Amino acid sequence: MTGGRQRSALVTGLLAISLPLSLWAQGALVSFKSLAPEVALEMAQAALASCRAEGYQVAVAVVDRMGVTQVILRDRFAGPHTPETSVRKAWTAVSFRADTLLMASSTGPGSPQSGARDISNALMIGGGIPVTVSGSIVAGIGISGAPNGEADHACAQAGIDAVTTKLELES
Repeated sequence: MTGGRQRSALVTGLLAISLPLSLWAQGALVSFKSLAPEVALEMAQAALASCRAEGYQVAVAVVDRMGVTQVILRDRFAGPHTPETSVRKAWTAVSFRADTLLMASSTGPGSPQSGARDISNALMIGGGIPVTVSGSIVAGIGISGAPNGEADHACAQAGIDAVTTKLELES
C-alpha cells in the first residue's frame, strides 16, 4: 500500500471503531415522557364537551407518542366513520409532528409534499394536533364529525387547553 492508502485505511478503521463507542457512550436505553391515561381521558372529555357546546356530534381520539390509541370517545349521534377518522388524524399529527389543519393545505395536489397523502393511515384533514411538553411530543389528539376541519381543530385545541396546566407542572 502507498502512504496515502495506508492513512486512508487507518482513518477508516479508526472511524469504524469510534462510531460504536460513541453510540455506546450515549447509552443503550432512552427515556421519554408519555401522557398518563387519566390525562388523556380528561383531554378527550374536554374536547368532546367543547364540540357539544357548539352543537357538534364527534368522535375524539387520543394516541400516545408512538401513535397507539389511548382513548376513543364517540358521541351518540356521531357518524360511524368518525372513530377511525379521529384516530387517523391523531396518528398523523404524531407521526408527522404537525397539526393536520396545516398539513391539509401544505400537502395538496401539485405541492412538493403531496406524496405524504399516499402514506398508509395518514389523513391530511384538519382536526389532529400533536400534544407537546417542553418541546417533546407526548400524545396526539384527533377530532372527527364537526362540519369542517377548522371546527374539529378548535375542539382538539380546547381539549389540549384543558390539561395544559397539568402538562406544564410535569415538565
